[in-house]
Amino acid sequence: MDLALLRTFVTVHRAGSFTRAAALLGLSQPAVTSQIRTLERQLGRPLFLRQARGVTPTTIGDELAHKAAPHLDALVEIAEVGLDEDSSLRTLHLAGPPEFTAERALPALTGLTGDNGQGFALRASFGNAEETLEGLAAGHHDLAITTARPRGALLTATPLCDEEHVLVAAPRWAARISPGKLRRKGSPVLDNFPVIEVHESLPLVARYWASVFDSRPAASGTVVVPDLRAVLACAATGAGLAVLPRYLCAESLERGDVVALLDPVVPPLRTYFLVVRTGTLAMPHIARAYEWLLHAAADWT
Repeated sequence: MDLALLRTFVTVHRAGSFTRAAALLGLSQPAVTSQIRTLERQLGRPLFLRQARGVTPTTIGDELAHKAAPHLDALVEIAEVGLDEDSSLRTLHLAGPPEFTAERALPALTGLTGDNGQGFALRASFGNAEETLEGLAAGHHDLAITTARPRGALLTATPLCDEEHVLVAAPRWAARISPGKLRRKGSPVLDNFPVIEVHESLPLVARYWASVFDSRPAASGTVVVPDLRAVLACAATGAGLAVLPRYLCAESLERGDVVALLDPVVPPLRTYFLVVRTGTLAMPHIARAYEWLLHAAADWT
């Protein structure tokens, strides 16, 4: 059996789409369709059910993928790393949100680089969850950190850690807000205060309001800047209220630059996922970074 046909089959099985598989393989969609049909003729069985959006594997298709994928992944590892190549010289491409990647992931991974490291160069890029997952699926990244769990079999996600969100403001704003009023359902007392956010849709504030106050924020963003570190800096100078991850503002809270306005019994949480393309953990440099981050995350909660 032609290994190229099997590789195309496994890619379609993981991608759930001839179109996406074609993009990953660098082939045209008709070429992918032709290869799958050739494989189906050789086996005498249908491997996929064609649907309006993508394809669904048949029972035979699932069985073949289960048997073939691990061996193909091992062959890919041999081809990419090389029998005589020192795997310590590989480059790891990491992608994730700018603040979390800069503050958490990159400092953790530097232990695997440098003179005393175990061996790889590191390249990082920043983006939102959608951009990051698309780049990972297309092969631009080796590892991705996102706040969205991907669907389908092409990408494999593992919960990495939870971050607690905190409602903060500079002390002068905190002095004007009664904690007793904040603990009531609804939060009209806050609707007259300026809000600092990363997007016009107020994603962090809206999530906090829904979780803690069971309501939606009525205010609009006074300062909108697409970086949580900048949001913290603006909050510390008194520009308004902000919802921030505790890990990011812990030192500012300790110094008194900002104040937590509320300490809910069940604080709002957001989960980060560590995501890889299915099968790529067979590559030593990706597996090492993956396990290193999971180990480091145990100290982040």
